[in-house]
Amino acid sequence: MKLIIQIPCHNEAQVLPVTVQALPHSLPGIDQVEYLVIDDGSTDGTPAVARQAGVHHVVSLPGHLGLAAAFMAGLDAGLKLGADIIVNTDADNQYQAEDIQRLVEPILAGRAQIVVGDRGVATLAAFSPVKRLLQRLGSWVVAQISGMSVPDATSGFRAIAREAALRTMVLNEYSYTLETLIQAGARHTPVEYVAIRTNPQTRPSRLMRNIPHYLANSSTTIVRAYTMYRPLRVFTTLGLLMLFLGLLPGLRFLYYWIVDDGMGHIQSLLLSAILLIVGFQVLLIGLVADLIGFNRKILEEVLYRLRRTEIRLEQDRQAGQGQPADPRQPHGAP
Repeated sequence: MKLIIQIPCHNEAQVLPVTVQALPHSLPGIDQVEYLVIDDGSTDGTPAVARQAGVHHVVSLPGHLGLAAAFMAGLDAGLKLGADIIVNTDADNQYQAEDIQRLVEPILAGRAQIVVGDRGVATLAAFSPVKRLLQRLGSWVVAQISGMSVPDATSGFRAIAREAALRTMVLNEYSYTLETLIQAGARHTPVEYVAIRTNPQTRPSRLMRNIPHYLANSSTTIVRAYTMYRPLRVFTTLGLLMLFLGLLPGLRFLYYWIVDDGMGHIQSLLLSAILLIVGFQVLLIGLVADLIGFNRKILEEVLYRLRRTEIRLEQDRQAGQGQPADPRQPHGAP
């Protein structure tokens, strides 16, 4: 059983050695622990610092692509390196490394495919009252959308089993935390939360520059992800709402048409017709979006098989160079 701890980094040369030093070298139930740093276009020598700190693998992105891209690059690299479990943690030493054992236990026990660390955002002293409120509200919204219990939606401290990592796909450029949970809920992937501890803050959050910036990006991510995985529900709700609103002025027109012998109030009739037409169009868009959603599922399955094939080919290449191949990956059909 191989565990790879991945650390997305952007200009983290100062604090990265402390973060790496705290990482475990061995864990119960794990045969091999390795560290992976994803350098997201750093300009302060982060890759060299990572190697000096004892990191086993460093992947450098072609420029500053953002946290979501760094996270996905880490998953791809970890899978090719033969990871059975991938743990993602922050470079700023926000999370206590001792709690990695808590993250991997549900996966080792077979209870979950994704395990997320719960910081207890409702009472976390490091957060301001406004930030605590926003974190609780965001977690509640994601819980309603994903159909799961989500106490801490934005926690980046999480463990992902090999199979779940192969099927993970992040499309937005802001962050991976919200979209992956909505995706897991849509696929009925077993997700478990465990209580974790945090260290004192070493620097301000780079993901949350200010409240308007956080709200705009998080709201866009949630709406886009939910529409992608639940298109029929979204457009059916909107379409029925438009139809209902269209009935109201229509009923008003009928009332005055009967009472006033068909005189006036033509505006209500026009408004009703417009809203009803728009409502039917939105319902039709929902049907088309649902059909497109089936095509997306096919593409996701193709991506899953392609990833498995790439991993098998990489392992065959390593075996041909005299490196031991990973026996867990079958050599049959992907």
